[in-house]
Amino acid sequence: MSGVPIRVVIADDQAIIREGLSTLLDLVEDIEVVGLAADGREAIAAAAEHAPDVVLMDLRMPHVDGAEATRTIRAAQPAVEVVVLTTYADDASIFGALQAGARGYLTKDAGVREISRAIHAAAAGQALLDPAVQAKLLAAASGTGPSPAPAAAGPDGTSERTAPAPAPPVTSSASAPVAAQTAGEPRELPDGLTAREAEVLGLIAGGLSNGEIAGRLVVSEATVKSHINHLFAKIGARDRAQAVHYAYERGLTGDR
Repeated sequence: MSGVPIRVVIADDQAIIREGLSTLLDLVEDIEVVGLAADGREAIAAAAEHAPDVVLMDLRMPHVDGAEATRTIRAAQPAVEVVVLTTYADDASIFGALQAGARGYLTKDAGVREISRAIHAAAAGQALLDPAVQAKLLAAASGTGPSPAPAAAGPDGTSERTAPAPAPPVTSSASAPVAAQTAGEPRELPDGLTAREAEVLGLIAGGLSNGEIAGRLVVSEATVKSHINHLFAKIGARDRAQAVHYAYERGLTGDR
């Protein structure tokens, strides 16, 4: 960029995330945050007003979702690149965002260094994808993965509620379901939760911290955070209090 900072707009409907990202990226020497947006409509307006080099775009936002905002921005301003930063890594979200013109795709467990790399890559006209996203694309290209079905737009123009549920990740054979109807016969879990995600949810309901959950399951704290991001996305929880309420409502509190 020849010494000129990369101008970035951050779009996320959660104030704590967009403001936290702004604070972190402002510490990166050659990145300048020039605008914040709370939904897709504001992202489109901010891109038009500030003409950024890159928009860091969440997907699930009110009014206009991230994929539609990406499509609109790229059509009106082809020089503006978009990097998706989202909780979701299901096939429909990935392919929808990339088909809309996103240059990069990261999940929200990415660190500031990885986000910075993706912004720099996008500004240089290159793509940087989360490793899990790359694996899905390679599987789809080789015919070993499912072909994502196009999501139908809802009355508000978003497609998330009609998109297929995320495919459950492979879990260790040691991770038993939280509850069972009969011995050896796991009960069907709600909202596409995997056994491991339900187990983590039960431990959250038991009052355990991320570090304590990591110790209990013998995994890294980063893995626990990834499970929490996925299960929060599936159950529609914004915080641990909502997750605990959900767990008690559905009997997923486990043995504590």
